[in-house]
Amino acid sequence: MVEYFRVGVITNSHGVRGEVKVYPTTEDINRFKKLKKVFLDNKGTYQELNIIGVKFVKNMVVLKFAEYDNINDILQFKNMDLYVDREHAIPLNEGEFYIADMIGADVVTDTDEHLGTLKDIMKTGANNVYIVNGDNGKDILLPDIDECILSKDVENKLIKVHIMKGLIV
Repeated sequence: MVEYFRVGVITNSHGVRGEVKVYPTTEDINRFKKLKKVFLDNKGTYQELNIIGVKFVKNMVVLKFAEYDNINDILQFKNMDLYVDREHAIPLNEGEFYIADMIGADVVTDTDEHLGTLKDIMKTGANNVYIVNGDNGKDILLPDIDECILSKDVENKLIKVHIMKGLIV
């Protein structure tokens, strides 16, 4: 299982006192108000940063870290990802799972034919859409509806699907 979940990307500095602008990649932007720490992915090494200030500017989050007080110290973090650990992730309800835990899952049909691997899950207004990297090299889009997605086994990273008529051309 994945240990860290991305919650944002540092896009730039904000002011001269070491604050950063963060583009949120989490569903709930207000979760930053409750976060006390994040992990900066610095080329594969996770550096813990303590949050001491949170502001919202348009669609961005402005964060102040206890470890940095100067613009010159944080400029190096531009375009780097911020993560939370599993312990501080948004709690799941019954039957829910973290998308990151299912990426790479095998996708098989109800006739036990291997269709491909899960590449991502796209959130749309009506229902989610599973993006499957098909064994034929092409992406397959599957709606997350009961008639199509039959079962999801997070522990074994396996998704069983029914290919409805006309879904794959």
